Amino acid sequence: MGAEQGSVIGSFLPLIILFAIFYFLIIRPQQRHQKAHKAMLESLSKGDQIITTGGLMAVIVKTEEDFIKIKLNDDTVVKLDRAYVAKKVELGEDA
Repeated sequence: MGAEQGSVIGSFLPLIILFAIFYFLIIRPQQRHQKAHKAMLESLSKGDQIITTGGLMAVIVKTEEDFIKIKLNDDTVVKLDRAYVAKKVELGEDA
């Protein structure tokens, strides 16, 4: 009975190691990135420059709960879902 128990653990050990590697190289960094993106979305405020997932640069005019109003140029103000903000452009960053 003891040899069978060791054999079962030995056969699952490579699978456990593979899962641990997968977790630390893929899952954990992805969770960290999602958490940072969510914090960035919550910190958006009027006057911030953003880049949308479509590649448009815009300036935030007004923030609402689920949407933000952005100004694309002097005449165009549109409503954008917060989920479509790719990143916030920091001052001094060329885009």
